[in-house]
Amino acid sequence: MWQSAELVGARRETASARTLVFSGPAWTGYSSGQHVDVRLTAEGGYSTERSYSIAAADRPRCFELTVQRVPDGEVSPYFVDEMAIGDRIEVRGPIGGWFAWRPETPDPVLLLGGGSGVVPLMAMIRERDRVGSRAPFRLVYSARSVDEIVYRNELADRSSASDGLIVDLVYTRSAPLGYGRPPSRMSQLDLADLSWAAGSAPRCYVCGPNGFVESASQLLLALGHAPAMIRTERFGPTGE
Repeated sequence: MWQSAELVGARRETASARTLVFSGPAWTGYSSGQHVDVRLTAEGGYSTERSYSIAAADRPRCFELTVQRVPDGEVSPYFVDEMAIGDRIEVRGPIGGWFAWRPETPDPVLLLGGGSGVVPLMAMIRERDRVGSRAPFRLVYSARSVDEIVYRNELADRSSASDGLIVDLVYTRSAPLGYGRPPSRMSQLDLADLSWAAGSAPRCYVCGPNGFVESASQLLLALGHAPAMIRTERFGPTGE
């Protein structure tokens, strides 16, 4: 069922990504990793729909979306650059169960994110802290550069304050001075060094562009992780 939601807050994450806080829908439940369908309708009656991962839903009748602008995109430039407080959208959800993480699960969790694919993974990290879960979490985040790390400060704060969360960064275009690893795509050696061994049987959540998800999934399999323990969420070349 479609419901109306109003933009009540917004904050910039990177030059091309913005978090939007919406109020309005009456949801009966939510699990981190789920997404919503969003519908926008123009004055002339033209409408279009997109799906976006929920970044957070920890306040009554509120939820957050983090959207990254896609060049020549039809919807994302509006969310990132134009949408103003008080503007409204239609939303349907939350949707999805396969990619969701539930706090009652005690298994170690390995999160692999590429670009804006970190959004549902961040939702899991936030939910872990909110409910006081002791499940070990490890995030391996692939970003083009430091400036394109979504949630950069929050990830640094959470990983330094929690003995159960480890955050590792892999840069693909440019790396900061002294990083020690030349910029390149995530490799099997990277994952062997940065992730838990398959023997510890972590639940693996992989999210990002199609190419990243396909590559990361194959790397996990090559390292011995069971297919049943690998869950993926992907988006196409446009990110929308």
